[in-house]
Amino acid sequence: MSSAREMRLRIRSVKNISQVTRALEAVSASKVRKSMAAVSATRAYATKAWQVLTHISQQPGRSNLHPLLTRRLHVERTLVVAVSGDRGLAGAYNTNVIRYTAQKFNNYATPVRYIAVGRKGRDMLIRRRKEVIAEFSNLPAAPSFADVSAIGRMAVDEFLKGAVDEVYLVYTDFITMARQETVVKKLLPLEMDSGAERVETYEQKHLAAAYIYEPAEAEILDEIIPRFTALQVYQAILESLASEHAARMVAMRNATDNAISLVASLQLDYNKARQQAITNDLLDIAGGAEALTRALAQNYRIGGENG
Repeated sequence: MSSAREMRLRIRSVKNISQVTRALEAVSASKVRKSMAAVSATRAYATKAWQVLTHISQQPGRSNLHPLLTRRLHVERTLVVAVSGDRGLAGAYNTNVIRYTAQKFNNYATPVRYIAVGRKGRDMLIRRRKEVIAEFSNLPAAPSFADVSAIGRMAVDEFLKGAVDEVYLVYTDFITMARQETVVKKLLPLEMDSGAERVETYEQKHLAAAYIYEPAEAEILDEIIPRFTALQVYQAILESLASEHAARMVAMRNATDNAISLVASLQLDYNKARQQAITNDLLDIAGGAEALTRALAQNYRIGGENG
């Protein structure tokens, strides 16, 4: 058993760690509220953008409306945008993203290149000797569209110039505070089931009506479709940030609870050790007193005999 001094030092260190984890939990709770508000704020715009894009794609008598909607006959190169966090202490959040990405693309039919969003994902991909062509990190808790637009723009540029033939997005979908799921979404070429929240309209259930757009259709497509692509990336990053902060908050709460339980257990062991030490001291005192009494009695008898 450890000495009482060692137990006191360990109890003190565990209490210090619990203070740190409690502070990190409070910080993550504040950030997750901001991230959840940002996620909720983008859903209305994403839904309306989805409806507009659906109307355009269902126009009768038109095919190959835009290069970002056109499937390529031969897929030779693939780009994956993997969204992770910049920091750890978030449970299995970062590990789940990279593990899921590896499961999906380690044995993929074509060579895969990566855009890493977050330092943890970048480091894990580099350690696995993957080709990382770009890295984006240090995003705020609730980034604006301008903060992440470069990521979507880079994916679109790589696709349009023929460097890659398809683009996938791997991120963590925020469901509840205690539940986040890693998902993969095909980003390019855009597919009708890869948008944000899908809303069934009359035109989606029946034949879509023909619309005349002003200005010209090509100008609208050139503006809407790249923006919608960037919007998917933006919303995925918001979902991932909310998931990261929620996972970190839960992990830090569990760590704090575990530290409290460990302190209680260590305190009990420390009290037992102190009680044992006190008992041993009392036994030593009693034994010494008994020995002294016997020694005095023996000296008294010897003195009496001599006298």
